[in-house]
Amino acid sequence: MKKVVITGIGMITAVGNGKDATWASIKAAKPGIGRITKFDASRCTCQVAAEVKGFEEYAIGGGLLDRREARHMAEFTKYAVAAAVEAWKDAGFADMRKEGSEGFRPDMDRVGTMLGVGIGGIEVTGESFKTLFDRGPDRLSPLAIPELISNEGAGNIAIAIGAKGPAQVVTTACASSSDALGFALDMIRAGRADVMIAGGAEATIIEFCVGGFMKEKALATRFNDAPEKSCRPFNADRDGFVMGEGSAILILESEDHARARGAKVYAELAGYGATCDSYHITAPDPSGDGAVKAIEIALRDAGVADRTTVDYINAHGTSTHLNDSMETKAFKRVFGEDQAKKINISSTKPFHGHCLGATGAIEAAITAMSIREGWVPPTLNYENPDPELDLNYTPNQGVARDIRVAVSTSLGFGGHNGVLVFKKA
Repeated sequence: MKKVVITGIGMITAVGNGKDATWASIKAAKPGIGRITKFDASRCTCQVAAEVKGFEEYAIGGGLLDRREARHMAEFTKYAVAAAVEAWKDAGFADMRKEGSEGFRPDMDRVGTMLGVGIGGIEVTGESFKTLFDRGPDRLSPLAIPELISNEGAGNIAIAIGAKGPAQVVTTACASSSDALGFALDMIRAGRADVMIAGGAEATIIEFCVGGFMKEKALATRFNDAPEKSCRPFNADRDGFVMGEGSAILILESEDHARARGAKVYAELAGYGATCDSYHITAPDPSGDGAVKAIEIALRDAGVADRTTVDYINAHGTSTHLNDSMETKAFKRVFGEDQAKKINISSTKPFHGHCLGATGAIEAAITAMSIREGWVPPTLNYENPDPELDLNYTPNQGVARDIRVAVSTSLGFGGHNGVLVFKKA
């Protein structure tokens, strides 16, 4: 079976525009959560979110996004295209739109796109319905439909880069972009592509989405006056997740393709597993059965027979009572209680928030960089340990550690479980 490696990373997050800025904030333990500024949140019980900041100046000013084309994109697509172009450059590929551009020029018929998106252009949907109700159908934008549909994220990435292989979108709630990366892995293994542009994007910080999750009682509400403290995975006083937005795109290549062109490698994407709880439309199965099976499938897919080689888990870690307790139980079941306590576990959501369909890709990118640097990110705000959650959650300060194998878990509404396994390359 072909080995698949990560050769490029692009990121747009609440803690930084670009891979390097995001990683620097994580190393400095600098969270990206603040008071909501994208709309008047005074009617909401949750008034905090992890918003992307200074994006257009960075993306358009930095040549990652064309100003005219951006006018006809939903926000999630803008994030996706900017992250994809950054990742493409980071991988050492040429700008295929420019003759004489420096970098390797792959066979673009063998380059595919796979994007995970949970909701898509929801702000375009809202604005369009308002126009329809207030002014009638004749006043709708002719681009309303192309902007709001989720597949336009993948389509615009392919157009921006010139990728002519399959361009597809995966929607499995908060597991979307982990599943997208898993499907991209299989595309290369199956010989359907040499290179895959894969990841996720989301932009849902609008009153409708915050209000909807608020009414589900899923969001944090106790720390509106101290936003940076609001996301508290594995704490006894955790009270809900904090919404985030952004994108991460990873360039995946067969190892042979990457080595032949002398590419740098972050890590090997070695395994993927997916299951469904078949339990509840929003709540995870408290037994952890679905998560356990997905992790075990991913480890088996990666050829990890010795589970003591797993040094790091980037947990879904949403800061909700149900998720954090279930995940802890699942980790103990997979690895055994004694071995589970030897693994560094962290949730990076206190940095970038819960980015729904983009969260798996953002956490996959962080995991790959952690392996390459030999450093485990911390779980911020770990101040009041839950006595029932007794694993090593890497509290508050990151630690240096040689990471041989890492696992990243993403668990979504509908019972979707997507798990990725990475190896040091």
